[in-house]
Amino acid sequence: MTMLNEENTGKLALVTGGSRGLGRNTVIALAREGVDSIFTYHSNKAEADATVSAVEALGRKAVALQLDAGDTATFDAFVETVRGALATTWGRETFDFLVNNAGTAHYAPIAQTTEADFDRLYNIHFKGVYFLTQKMLPLISDGGRIVNISSGLTRFALAGSSAYAAMKGAVEVLTRYLAKELGARGIAVNTVAPGAIATDFGGGRLRDDASMNAFVASVTTLGRAGLPDDIGPMIASLLSSGNRWVTGQRIEASGGMFL
Repeated sequence: MTMLNEENTGKLALVTGGSRGLGRNTVIALAREGVDSIFTYHSNKAEADATVSAVEALGRKAVALQLDAGDTATFDAFVETVRGALATTWGRETFDFLVNNAGTAHYAPIAQTTEADFDRLYNIHFKGVYFLTQKMLPLISDGGRIVNISSGLTRFALAGSSAYAAMKGAVEVLTRYLAKELGARGIAVNTVAPGAIATDFGGGRLRDDASMNAFVASVTTLGRAGLPDDIGPMIASLLSSGNRWVTGQRIEASGGMFL
Protein backbone atom coordinates (compact mmCIF):
# COMPACT_ATOMS: atom_id res chain seq x y z
CA MET A 1 0.00 0.00 0.00
CA THR A 2 1.31 3.46 -0.94
CA MET A 3 1.78 5.75 2.04
CA LEU A 4 0.51 9.27 1.41
CA ASN A 5 2.91 12.16 1.63
CA GLU A 6 0.97 14.07 4.30
CA GLU A 7 2.69 17.36 3.46
CA ASN A 8 1.47 17.10 -0.15
CA THR A 9 -2.02 15.81 0.61
CA GLY A 10 -4.53 18.38 -0.52
CA LYS A 11 -2.17 20.01 -3.01
CA LEU A 12 -3.29 20.54 -6.60
CA ALA A 13 -1.40 20.18 -9.88
CA LEU A 14 -2.03 21.31 -13.44
CA VAL A 15 -0.52 18.80 -15.88
CA THR A 16 -0.62 19.36 -19.64
CA GLY A 17 -1.01 16.27 -21.80
CA GLY A 18 -2.22 14.24 -18.84
CA SER A 19 -4.47 11.76 -20.60
CA ARG A 20 -1.72 9.51 -21.96
CA GLY A 21 1.90 8.47 -21.63
CA LEU A 22 4.12 10.23 -19.14
CA GLY A 23 1.50 12.84 -18.35
CA ARG A 24 -1.05 10.22 -17.35
CA ASN A 25 1.55 8.40 -15.30
CA THR A 26 2.41 11.66 -13.55
CA VAL A 27 -1.21 12.45 -12.74
CA ILE A 28 -1.67 8.97 -11.24
CA ALA A 29 1.64 9.11 -9.35
CA LEU A 30 0.61 12.46 -7.87
CA ALA A 31 -2.75 11.00 -6.84
CA ARG A 32 -0.92 8.26 -4.96
CA GLU A 33 0.88 11.05 -3.08
CA GLY A 34 -2.41 12.75 -2.17
CA VAL A 35 -2.28 15.39 -4.93
CA ASP A 36 -5.34 16.21 -7.05
CA SER A 37 -4.96 17.29 -10.68
CA ILE A 38 -6.40 19.39 -13.42
CA PHE A 39 -4.98 17.94 -16.62
CA THR A 40 -5.34 18.67 -20.29
CA TYR A 41 -5.98 16.44 -23.27
CA HIS A 42 -5.85 17.30 -26.95
CA SER A 43 -8.61 15.23 -28.56
CA ASN A 44 -9.12 11.80 -26.97
CA LYS A 45 -11.79 12.38 -24.34
CA ALA A 46 -12.17 8.64 -23.67
CA GLU A 47 -8.53 8.42 -22.55
CA ALA A 48 -9.00 11.54 -20.46
CA ASP A 49 -12.08 10.07 -18.78
CA ALA A 50 -10.15 6.86 -18.07
CA THR A 51 -7.43 8.87 -16.35
CA VAL A 52 -10.02 10.68 -14.22
CA SER A 53 -11.45 7.30 -13.22
CA ALA A 54 -7.99 6.01 -12.29
CA VAL A 55 -7.42 9.02 -10.06
CA GLU A 56 -10.82 8.67 -8.43
CA ALA A 57 -10.08 4.99 -7.73
CA LEU A 58 -7.17 6.23 -5.63
CA GLY A 59 -9.46 8.48 -3.62
CA ARG A 60 -8.41 11.76 -5.23
CA LYS A 61 -10.03 14.23 -7.62
CA ALA A 62 -9.14 15.08 -11.22
CA VAL A 63 -10.68 17.32 -13.86
CA ALA A 64 -9.86 16.89 -17.56
CA LEU A 65 -9.89 20.00 -19.78
CA GLN A 66 -9.42 20.11 -23.54
CA LEU A 67 -6.48 22.20 -24.77
CA ASP A 68 -4.36 22.51 -27.87
CA ALA A 69 -1.07 23.31 -26.16
CA GLY A 70 0.28 24.81 -29.38
CA ASP A 71 -2.55 27.31 -29.93
CA THR A 72 -1.67 30.34 -27.82
CA ALA A 73 -4.78 32.20 -29.03
CA THR A 74 -6.90 29.91 -26.82
CA PHE A 75 -4.88 30.41 -23.64
CA ASP A 76 -6.84 33.34 -22.18
CA ALA A 77 -10.07 31.35 -22.43
CA PHE A 78 -8.32 28.33 -20.96
CA VAL A 79 -7.19 30.35 -17.95
CA GLU A 80 -10.82 31.23 -17.26
CA THR A 81 -11.80 27.57 -17.61
CA VAL A 82 -9.13 26.65 -15.06
CA ARG A 83 -10.41 29.37 -12.73
CA GLY A 84 -13.86 27.87 -12.98
CA ALA A 85 -12.62 24.36 -12.26
CA LEU A 86 -10.66 25.59 -9.26
CA ALA A 87 -13.69 27.33 -7.80
CA THR A 88 -16.25 24.66 -8.60
CA THR A 89 -14.32 21.50 -7.71
CA TRP A 90 -11.91 22.71 -5.03
CA GLY A 91 -13.29 26.01 -3.77
CA ARG A 92 -9.96 27.74 -4.28
CA GLU A 93 -8.34 30.30 -6.56
CA THR A 94 -4.85 28.84 -7.10
CA PHE A 95 -3.04 25.56 -7.71
CA ASP A 96 0.35 24.42 -6.43
CA PHE A 97 2.19 22.61 -9.22
CA LEU A 98 2.45 23.17 -12.98
CA VAL A 99 3.85 20.33 -15.11
CA ASN A 100 4.43 21.35 -18.75
CA ASN A 101 4.36 17.91 -20.33
CA ALA A 102 2.23 18.06 -23.51
CA GLY A 103 4.14 17.28 -26.66
CA THR A 104 4.37 15.44 -29.94
CA ALA A 105 7.16 13.59 -31.70
CA HIS A 106 8.82 14.35 -35.02
CA TYR A 107 11.49 12.25 -36.70
CA ALA A 108 13.24 13.61 -39.79
CA PRO A 109 16.79 14.59 -40.73
CA ILE A 110 17.57 18.30 -41.02
CA ALA A 111 17.54 18.09 -44.83
CA GLN A 112 13.95 16.83 -44.78
CA THR A 113 12.44 18.89 -41.94
CA THR A 114 9.94 21.35 -43.38
CA GLU A 115 9.23 24.80 -42.04
CA ALA A 116 5.70 23.64 -41.20
CA ASP A 117 7.14 20.74 -39.16
CA PHE A 118 9.47 23.16 -37.38
CA ASP A 119 6.72 25.66 -36.60
CA ARG A 120 4.45 22.94 -35.23
CA LEU A 121 7.14 21.74 -32.85
CA TYR A 122 7.98 25.31 -31.87
CA ASN A 123 4.34 26.14 -31.08
CA ILE A 124 3.79 23.07 -28.92
CA HIS A 125 7.14 22.53 -27.27
CA PHE A 126 8.43 26.05 -26.70
CA LYS A 127 6.08 28.93 -27.54
CA GLY A 128 3.17 27.12 -25.93
CA VAL A 129 5.17 26.30 -22.80
CA TYR A 130 6.43 29.88 -22.53
CA PHE A 131 3.07 31.59 -22.84
CA LEU A 132 0.93 29.03 -21.00
CA THR A 133 3.31 29.34 -18.06
CA GLN A 134 3.11 33.14 -18.34
CA LYS A 135 -0.70 33.03 -18.32
CA MET A 136 -0.75 30.65 -15.34
CA LEU A 137 1.61 32.63 -13.11
CA PRO A 138 -1.21 34.47 -11.28
CA LEU A 139 -2.86 31.10 -10.52
CA ILE A 140 0.24 29.37 -9.10
CA SER A 141 0.49 29.57 -5.33
CA ASP A 142 3.53 31.24 -3.83
CA GLY A 143 5.86 28.46 -2.75
CA GLY A 144 4.62 26.29 -5.61
CA ARG A 145 6.56 24.36 -8.24
CA ILE A 146 6.95 24.18 -11.99
CA VAL A 147 8.37 21.18 -13.85
CA ASN A 148 9.14 21.45 -17.56
CA ILE A 149 9.58 18.20 -19.47
CA SER A 150 12.61 18.07 -21.77
CA SER A 151 14.49 15.11 -23.24
CA GLY A 152 17.74 13.22 -23.02
CA LEU A 153 18.19 14.33 -26.63
CA THR A 154 19.44 17.72 -25.43
CA ARG A 155 22.54 15.99 -24.01
CA PHE A 156 23.16 13.27 -26.60
CA ALA A 157 22.37 13.47 -30.31
CA LEU A 158 20.52 10.93 -32.42
CA ALA A 159 20.05 11.73 -36.10
CA GLY A 160 16.51 12.73 -37.02
CA SER A 161 15.61 14.61 -33.85
CA SER A 162 17.20 18.01 -34.44
CA ALA A 163 14.06 20.18 -34.39
CA TYR A 164 12.47 18.40 -31.43
CA ALA A 165 15.69 18.49 -29.43
CA ALA A 166 16.29 22.15 -30.22
CA MET A 167 12.89 23.07 -28.79
CA LYS A 168 13.62 21.07 -25.66
CA GLY A 169 16.97 22.84 -25.35
CA ALA A 170 15.10 26.15 -25.40
CA VAL A 171 12.81 24.90 -22.64
CA GLU A 172 15.83 24.06 -20.50
CA VAL A 173 17.12 27.64 -20.83
CA LEU A 174 13.62 28.95 -20.06
CA THR A 175 13.58 26.83 -16.91
CA ARG A 176 16.62 28.63 -15.52
CA TYR A 177 15.12 32.04 -16.24
CA LEU A 178 11.81 31.07 -14.65
CA ALA A 179 13.67 29.86 -11.57
CA LYS A 180 15.54 33.17 -11.41
CA GLU A 181 12.49 35.37 -11.84
CA LEU A 182 10.09 33.38 -9.65
CA GLY A 183 12.48 32.79 -6.77
CA ALA A 184 11.12 35.81 -4.92
CA ARG A 185 7.75 34.03 -4.76
CA GLY A 186 9.36 30.86 -3.46
CA ILE A 187 8.48 28.98 -6.64
CA ALA A 188 11.00 26.30 -7.60
CA VAL A 189 11.34 25.52 -11.31
CA ASN A 190 13.15 22.50 -12.73
CA THR A 191 13.52 20.49 -15.92
CA VAL A 192 12.99 16.72 -16.02
CA ALA A 193 14.66 15.15 -19.06
CA PRO A 194 13.47 11.58 -19.69
CA GLY A 195 15.49 9.22 -21.81
CA ALA A 196 13.85 6.79 -24.22
CA ILE A 197 10.58 5.66 -22.65
CA ALA A 198 8.31 2.93 -24.04
CA THR A 199 4.95 4.69 -24.44
CA ASP A 200 2.66 5.52 -27.37
CA PHE A 201 4.81 8.63 -28.02
CA GLY A 202 5.86 8.83 -31.66
CA GLY A 203 3.35 6.15 -32.57
CA GLY A 204 4.73 3.80 -29.93
CA ARG A 205 7.77 2.91 -32.01
CA LEU A 206 10.07 2.28 -29.03
CA ARG A 207 7.37 0.31 -27.26
CA ASP A 208 6.45 -1.78 -30.30
CA ASP A 209 9.73 -2.13 -32.25
CA ALA A 210 11.78 -4.91 -30.66
CA SER A 211 14.98 -3.96 -32.47
CA MET A 212 14.76 -0.32 -31.38
CA ASN A 213 13.96 -1.39 -27.83
CA ALA A 214 17.02 -3.66 -27.85
CA PHE A 215 19.22 -0.83 -29.15
CA VAL A 216 18.09 1.50 -26.37
CA ALA A 217 18.74 -1.22 -23.80
CA SER A 218 22.24 -1.73 -25.22
CA VAL A 219 23.21 1.94 -24.69
CA THR A 220 21.52 2.33 -21.31
CA THR A 221 23.56 1.70 -18.16
CA LEU A 222 20.66 0.09 -16.33
CA GLY A 223 20.15 -2.29 -19.25
CA ARG A 224 16.64 -1.63 -20.55
CA ALA A 225 14.40 0.98 -22.13
CA GLY A 226 12.53 3.23 -19.73
CA LEU A 227 8.94 2.73 -18.66
CA PRO A 228 6.33 5.34 -17.69
CA ASP A 229 6.58 4.21 -14.06
CA ASP A 230 10.22 5.31 -14.14
CA ILE A 231 9.15 8.93 -14.76
CA GLY A 232 5.78 9.76 -13.15
CA PRO A 233 6.85 8.86 -9.60
CA MET A 234 10.14 10.73 -10.12
CA ILE A 235 8.23 13.91 -11.04
CA ALA A 236 5.94 13.43 -8.06
CA SER A 237 9.01 13.08 -5.86
CA LEU A 238 10.50 16.27 -7.26
CA LEU A 239 7.30 18.07 -6.31
CA SER A 240 7.43 16.79 -2.74
CA SER A 241 8.48 18.98 0.19
CA GLY A 242 11.76 17.08 0.49
CA ASN A 243 12.94 18.65 -2.78
CA ARG A 244 12.04 22.23 -1.87
CA TRP A 245 15.68 23.41 -2.21
CA VAL A 246 16.14 22.18 -5.79
CA THR A 247 15.56 24.83 -8.45
CA GLY A 248 16.91 25.81 -11.85
CA GLN A 249 18.17 22.29 -12.48
CA ARG A 250 18.06 19.84 -15.38
CA ILE A 251 17.45 16.37 -13.94
CA GLU A 252 17.86 13.55 -16.41
CA ALA A 253 15.93 10.32 -15.87
CA SER A 254 17.31 8.08 -18.58
CA GLY A 255 18.70 5.05 -16.78
CA GLY A 256 22.12 6.28 -17.84
CA MET A 257 21.79 6.44 -21.64
CA PHE A 258 25.08 7.05 -23.44
CA LEU A 259 27.15 7.58 -20.31
